[in-house]
Amino acid sequence: MGMYHRINDSTVTEFILMGLSARRDLQIGLFPIFLIIYLFTILGNTGIIFLVCNNSRLRTPMYFFICSLSFLDLCYSSDITPKMIVDLLYEKKTISYIGCAIQLFFFCAFGTTECWLFAVMAYDRHVAICNPLNYNIVMRSTTCILLVYGAYTIGFVHALIEICFTFHLYFCASNIVYHFVCDFPPLLSISCTDTSINELILYIFASSVTMISLFIILMSYFAIFLAILEIKHIKGRKKAFSTCSSHIIAASVFYCTVLFVYLTPKSKASGPSEVIATVIYTAAIPMVNPIIYSFRNKDIKVSIKITLQNSKVVFSNH
Repeated sequence: MGMYHRINDSTVTEFILMGLSARRDLQIGLFPIFLIIYLFTILGNTGIIFLVCNNSRLRTPMYFFICSLSFLDLCYSSDITPKMIVDLLYEKKTISYIGCAIQLFFFCAFGTTECWLFAVMAYDRHVAICNPLNYNIVMRSTTCILLVYGAYTIGFVHALIEICFTFHLYFCASNIVYHFVCDFPPLLSISCTDTSINELILYIFASSVTMISLFIILMSYFAIFLAILEIKHIKGRKKAFSTCSSHIIAASVFYCTVLFVYLTPKSKASGPSEVIATVIYTAAIPMVNPIIYSFRNKDIKVSIKITLQNSKVVFSNH
């Protein structure tokens, strides 16, 4: 009972995470899988950032936002995945009270920022296709920077509010978190104080953040769809749609999992489906996004080929 003393209005100094699975053999088997996923996440996203920063043909608003998404995915995955990978090797998975608060703060901040960054990217495609003549005027570099800055501001303000409300609770009933990560629903479920206000705030903020940004995306693509229908040539339609397809796929996967986790009825313990959904948008999506944008984007594929060819020339000269 030594861990149960008061710190920052809480009766626990650490939380015990239940992890991905109760089976020890399964956890050991999952370790190399998630290690590879994380390594590919780092390689893929740093590769996108390198290509955009070192290729003049990719210095456009669209690729600036793709680069911003890659940086965000690196941060988002690094907040959760390394701890999850290490925990797979240990039977007892603990995280300090402060560590839980920090992890959850960045988890919420980066997740919210990603929602709004997807909305910003949809708006960028809307301007490019629906108002191409004024695209360079509307999407100036300062505008692009402000849009990304705005997404981060919303994300971090949202996270700060949620963290302040959550960690004002007392956790005296239990310190066992039925999840592999510190998250709001499982933390609220183990508090010994009334969490009705917290649940309401969480639902309002989660729904407003996701629904407003999702509304912007849907309205942008509705306008894009109408604009594409007005294009007479099939080749022109395909070209217009191809600039949006990567974003549609990435945003769809992300929003489906986030909406499932935060806007569906909850039980006391996180069920397998909720845990899987969280794994998808914290570990799998940051790895998959660079693949989506690489394989479905002609300019990035060309840049990869040029970079590889230049690397061969450099090595051959040495």
